[in-house]
Amino acid sequence: MAPAPPKLFDPGLVALHRDRAAPEFSDYAFLKERESSHLIERLEDSTHSFERALDFGAHDGRLAEKLMASGRVKQVDAVDMSARFVAAMQARGLSAGQLDMEGAPFAPASYDLVASVLSLHWVNDLPGTLTRIREQLKPDGLFLGCLFGGGTLSELRSCLIEAESELTGGAAPRLSPLPGLQDMAALMQRAGFALPVVDLDPITVRYPDPIKLLGDIKGMGEQAAFARNEKAPRRPLSRAVLARMSELYAERYSDRDGKVRATFNVIWLSGWAPHESQPTPLRPGSARHSLADAVRKIGDKKN
Repeated sequence: MAPAPPKLFDPGLVALHRDRAAPEFSDYAFLKERESSHLIERLEDSTHSFERALDFGAHDGRLAEKLMASGRVKQVDAVDMSARFVAAMQARGLSAGQLDMEGAPFAPASYDLVASVLSLHWVNDLPGTLTRIREQLKPDGLFLGCLFGGGTLSELRSCLIEAESELTGGAAPRLSPLPGLQDMAALMQRAGFALPVVDLDPITVRYPDPIKLLGDIKGMGEQAAFARNEKAPRRPLSRAVLARMSELYAERYSDRDGKVRATFNVIWLSGWAPHESQPTPLRPGSARHSLADAVRKIGDKKN
């Protein structure tokens, strides 16, 4: 039996942060809105129609509403860890329920489409969760989603580490570790998706100062939620560390107008539940024409 994955995040703390963010989430949901709209655009690349879809890690349900409005989906269920987000969705008439994102709440082959926007980076067992998503798809069902990836908030991360190390002699973990593009490509294959595609969408957001960035992170419900570690107890950031971090950030990442830059790397994932109708790669050695022949023909044309 494979060892259990390390528990980096505390699901209860993730849910608490989302509960606290829920009442004013619309004021901070610019990335959720942007990527939800992009998911609908990407869905247009498929000729499929979807009888039943799942919005996995729905926040306030804006993706579920866009899926319904697209005309491509007849029914959408939405799930989130936050009771307050779920209550808000239900109040607007959405089919919504509270769910630990690492669970498997539905029977296999329940959905034609599973969609997820900016939630999967909080999952401890990402390989297992992707496998469960694939299992919950009907044959030839589509998974389409995105999450924050490696390099996100790299400016803030480096300045926090340097400021805290300089003032205290050490740095506690403040920002979550995030998967890279190649990591996600390997995990999609490992989870058994057919025709997997993984790509990166880097976004630069500008702020008047780093403290405003920290406010947005909190407003999104994206602040650190590490599992408790008795050997390294959580400690709050001091005003001195925040002040030094702001100085470093302004020195290194300011534009001419004085605003500072923050990078968000969004990794997009898509894959299909296997089905006999899908194209399959040729067996090694079964190609009818060799690469050498193709190169030779190109050379002949040039001459």
